[in-house]
Amino acid sequence: MERAVPHAVPLGQMEVFQALQRLHMTIFSQSVSPCGKFLAAGNNYGQIAIFSLSAALSSEAKEESKKPIVTFQAHDGPVYSMVSTDRHMFSAGDGEVKAWLWAEILKKGCKELWRRQPPYRTSLEVPEINALLLVPKENSLILAGGDCQLHTMDLETGSFTVRGLWSWGSHNGVGGAFFLDLVLTLPLLQRALRGHTDYIHCLALRERSPEVLSGGEDGAVRLWDLRTAKEVQTIEVYKHEECSRPHNGRWIGCLATDSDWMVCGGGPALTLWHLRSSTPTTIFPMRAPQKHVTFYQDLILSAGQGPCVNQWQLSGELKAQVPGSSPGLLSLSLNQQPAAPECKVLTAAGNSCRVDVFTNLGYRAFSLSF
Repeated sequence: MERAVPHAVPLGQMEVFQALQRLHMTIFSQSVSPCGKFLAAGNNYGQIAIFSLSAALSSEAKEESKKPIVTFQAHDGPVYSMVSTDRHMFSAGDGEVKAWLWAEILKKGCKELWRRQPPYRTSLEVPEINALLLVPKENSLILAGGDCQLHTMDLETGSFTVRGLWSWGSHNGVGGAFFLDLVLTLPLLQRALRGHTDYIHCLALRERSPEVLSGGEDGAVRLWDLRTAKEVQTIEVYKHEECSRPHNGRWIGCLATDSDWMVCGGGPALTLWHLRSSTPTTIFPMRAPQKHVTFYQDLILSAGQGPCVNQWQLSGELKAQVPGSSPGLLSLSLNQQPAAPECKVLTAAGNSCRVDVFTNLGYRAFSLSF
């Protein structure tokens, strides 16, 4: 379903309206389908477009193969973040998160499964949800954004909880990690992780330990222990002289983790940190603020202001800058679904109506377009 336009607009004017929409489009978020053959992209108009990667990558692909197979209105405002499980896609907008079934989306039955709103301080508060993070061991979804808090939603019940007790051991003869919900004993406003003093831009999960990291406009990266639902570490990046760039501000716009290592950037320089010692080990020589970063094999990939995807050695050496078609990039997505090795690509999107597709890290093969 295309974004609504006034009914009385003549056909020619409608075409102009749609052209202007594309001209001023920003793509904030991406998510790959569980089968690995489709890509969802969310824009500033609240639309989600579904592209067939398998069709676009086919040797028989045509220009039409690079257009969406379906576009639908998901939110009234921008689609800031999306993530997918083996069945569902979750999308976040202003003050709400929605769930969609991938099986229904691919049948072009784009009807939301449910929508939820975190418990905000007042009914008038409608902050944007900038980041979604899946925690598979808990079967939960963490949301963060404009209200400066991290909210945890139980995907089985749909309720917002704090996972307060994480018990490692044996339960009914089965070893593993078990959680005790405090949802019945905590007031609504305590069912959130609070510590940031300004809105939150990004989240990352330390998969080998029950910890989540958040980066915000306040210039801090905060590490949260899901066993105790408490903040256990704070790194104020802008206070480190080697990282600080006051002319860009203190905000943290992107972060990623790999075991005991974290890379983050934004206003301060893109920096590799050792988490246990809270020590910056590598300062990457990139002047432009970075908006997305990820670890990939023995590299770090980053993107932000400017059209290039940057490839970094862990030592700080810039291995390559690969130009794309957008003037600025906000989102990178690595499709590594084992079910579709033929669709293993990197996609990059941002300040345009196009999603660039890189079949290897060396060059842009083509672009998908709303």
